[in-house]
Amino acid sequence: MAGTLMNPKKQTKGTVGTTTLKSLINDERTKNKFKELLGNKAAGFLTSLLNTTNGNAQLQEAEPQSILKAGAIAATLDLPIDPNLGFAYVVPYKRKYKDKNDNWQEENKAQFQLGYKGFIQLAIRTGQYKKINVTELYEGQFESYDPITDELKYNLDGKISDEVTHYIAYFQTTNGFEKYNVMSKEEVREHAKKFSKTFLKSSSSWQTNFDSMAKKTVLKLLLSKFGILSIEMQTAQKVDQAVIKEVEPNGNVEVEYVDSPDNASDIIEEETANNDTQSDDETVENFNSEDLF
Repeated sequence: MAGTLMNPKKQTKGTVGTTTLKSLINDERTKNKFKELLGNKAAGFLTSLLNTTNGNAQLQEAEPQSILKAGAIAATLDLPIDPNLGFAYVVPYKRKYKDKNDNWQEENKAQFQLGYKGFIQLAIRTGQYKKINVTELYEGQFESYDPITDELKYNLDGKISDEVTHYIAYFQTTNGFEKYNVMSKEEVREHAKKFSKTFLKSSSSWQTNFDSMAKKTVLKLLLSKFGILSIEMQTAQKVDQAVIKEVEPNGNVEVEYVDSPDNASDIIEEETANNDTQSDDETVENFNSEDLF
């Protein structure tokens, strides 16, 4: 059947009759779709997506169409996916699970993740925010926070060590409304343990880049509860840390939150991967490009 993934398991590179990420990107239909989203920036974006994949050994093992769909979301939001920029990321996620027939299966799919810079960028575009920022406070800088009156007291000159104790997100809208979200480092850690199955994995983004993940968390929570959310920002809230299952022509997106504890049933292994380097070969897989969008 057209568009059917023949085998979700990882296959040997170079297998006859399979499709690589590079060949999917070179498909005219893919090029046209991204050109609709990005105009003249499409070619550069697809090159960046391929380079990002080639620079990450574990991402090369992910299903090519999941990489492309994650890239399509970044293109829809008009955010670069170069990991060095910190706006958006395409991250591999591997797990073993039992299917409906009680058989063990293994899959490795790309997950779309926003960085805190991506959320700030989307907020700026709305024109509704006069100020928006997220930062850390070090030991000695935090004094107090009153959640009732939303009053934060701090002393930047009071720093006594390089140990981060709190993360602060803040915005002020153009009509004068302002709001803080203040979380201690331990509160962020407990939040991550609760909502991410891979938190304790050595390869998890929480372990390799805790500060950036913490900043995104406090900012995302603040915006979701009190922010003025454009359609783009609502989409960003939905797709962050999700595998993109389908991007529909009307703009609707179907997602799966593979790292959510609610999705933990029958799963014995989950792993997000580091940005290791490898050769320019891509993972190959039986796939019909017509099922991408």
